[in-house]
Amino acid sequence: MTESEFLYLSDSVFAKIEAALDNSELDVDTLLSGNVLEIEFADRSKIIVNRHSANQELWIAARSGGYHYRLADGVWQSTREAGEFFADLSKAISAHAQEDFRF
Repeated sequence: MTESEFLYLSDSVFAKIEAALDNSELDVDTLLSGNVLEIEFADRSKIIVNRHSANQELWIAARSGGYHYRLADGVWQSTREAGEFFADLSKAISAHAQEDFRF
């Protein structure tokens, strides 16, 4: 995949996250700045989602740890263990918000 394709796809991921959170009833604020999307919760905790262009990966940093994902067969799969980006992000958001959240 070219860098421009990766940037387009990762922009789409950021947009999907922001739209899903905007449409939810969770008390969160999002801030997209360049390659980083911050999700801030009512208790001031944050989840950071960023893209790493050099490796063509998406990264999640949350209380539960740091996670890396690479696109494979149309799905953002964990590079370190079994896991899918949106499923893992849903779990992290649910844990931070202390409410169920799913994409």
